[in-house]
Amino acid sequence: MDHPAPPTDADTTAIEAAAFRRLLQHLNVERPDVQNIDLMILAGFCRNCLANWYREAAQAQGKPLGKDAARDAVYGMPFAEWKEKFQKEATAEQLAAFESATKQHTDH
Repeated sequence: MDHPAPPTDADTTAIEAAAFRRLLQHLNVERPDVQNIDLMILAGFCRNCLANWYREAAQAQGKPLGKDAARDAVYGMPFAEWKEKFQKEATAEQLAAFESATKQHTDH
């Protein structure tokens, strides 16, 4: 039985890029209702974190990228527009949960 060849570095990069694009589609098209604060509470990262990681990766490749351009790439639109369309004011419960989650992450 033939076994497929392992992915090359280029294949791996393409697969990772496709998975990242799928994550962005899920967050921004299919679930824009999921608030960044809820992502931070549950997973310890949000869309802004992804934008920061995107910018850091670009800079590591010698491709300087500004904060706004990175957020545009992650949000699929200017951040201010996304906030206006989708971001809700954080509730007292969300803020308390965020504070608790942040404390747990920094206590380790």
